[in-house]
Amino acid sequence: MNAPVKQRRPARRIFKGFAVLAILGVLGVAALLVSLWLEHRTEVTLPTPTGAFAVGHALYDWVDDETLDKLAPGPGIKRELLVSIWYPAVAGPSTGIDDYLPAPLRAAVERQSGVLLSQFLTRDLSKVHTHSFRNADLSPQQRSYPVVIMRAGASLEVWNYSALAEDLASHGYVVVGFDAPYRTFTVVFPDGRVMRRTPENNPEVCLERTGQERDHCANRLLTAWTADTAFVLNRLEQLNASDASAKFRGRLDMTRIGVFGHSFGGAAAALFCHEDFRCKVGIDVDGAPHGSVIQAGIDRPFMFLLSDHSHESDLESRQILANMQSIYDRLPVDGRLRIVIRGANHFLFSDDGALLKSQIVSRTLRRLGILGIDGRRQLAVTAYCVHSFFDAYLERTGPSRLKISSPLYPEIQVLE
Repeated sequence: MNAPVKQRRPARRIFKGFAVLAILGVLGVAALLVSLWLEHRTEVTLPTPTGAFAVGHALYDWVDDETLDKLAPGPGIKRELLVSIWYPAVAGPSTGIDDYLPAPLRAAVERQSGVLLSQFLTRDLSKVHTHSFRNADLSPQQRSYPVVIMRAGASLEVWNYSALAEDLASHGYVVVGFDAPYRTFTVVFPDGRVMRRTPENNPEVCLERTGQERDHCANRLLTAWTADTAFVLNRLEQLNASDASAKFRGRLDMTRIGVFGHSFGGAAAALFCHEDFRCKVGIDVDGAPHGSVIQAGIDRPFMFLLSDHSHESDLESRQILANMQSIYDRLPVDGRLRIVIRGANHFLFSDDGALLKSQIVSRTLRRLGILGIDGRRQLAVTAYCVHSFFDAYLERTGPSRLKISSPLYPEIQVLE
């Protein structure tokens, strides 16, 4: 039997209400996708470097003929690195601004990302602009320049940290970063070869394990990472002695070497500065330390630069902080520093801090407590802390440990 008319009308109104909500939901999703697509195609420039020097950029393919790559998927494969160097430069009329990524690398990265990620959730990398001049001459303002090795986080490519590299180079440093086949997401060499990370060399998977298995996996990767850094310093010494282009010949001060890295790269920086005397000062940017450095410590200036972990109290987080404390306690009293950037997020120390898409997404992440400060602001504070610490111990002109706090950067919290 049919329901009375008076009973059917509320049901019909409810149905219409759900239909309207569904349509609004679809329209909202469509609007968001359109917004993301438009922003995907928008031109964007990395933060302007804060130093006095123009910045040059050069790319090298270095092969180690004497060493096999222990993390390669097969036997007999020599170690080979794709090396990026940012440096104080002279910008002449014949120099042009460098691409954020060379076209072959950009194409390989976009193929790996897939349609959804590359078209809606990231920037069009061809629309990202740097401040570096391609293969410009090294600035003659100084006889030589200190060298800083920069290590990327996890399996990220070093170009993801171009903003920090450019800023540091603008303050008078030769900044050297590099990508390694089989442990970096995607490496595209100048001859067109494309090499990708193998699953067993993924630090994030490695650190998901527990106990001795986790330690063994992390130490295996870190051994290779620190060996790569040592090889790069060896090649820089050769470049300093006999650069065929004469650009860097005799211009690298190999007695003033700093090392810093983010996340797993920060752990590699700490271990390298413990093991290799050539490191004069180091920085771990939000990386959980591993290996012998935890108990042995570091006997030269070192800084821990941390994101905001104030809401973390789990056992793993407490152990990471205890490991950092163990290293900190063994550092020289006049050369140690721990800094928290209030509101900072672990993942925004890379260029993602400058390229994070969509105000809608940003506002949502802030409401969820994932973002505490603007990504570009986080990069600005990070760049200030990094070059200030290196200035203090490599340039001998920077602020003392107590003066690194600045009214310009109230987000800095110095931990005693």
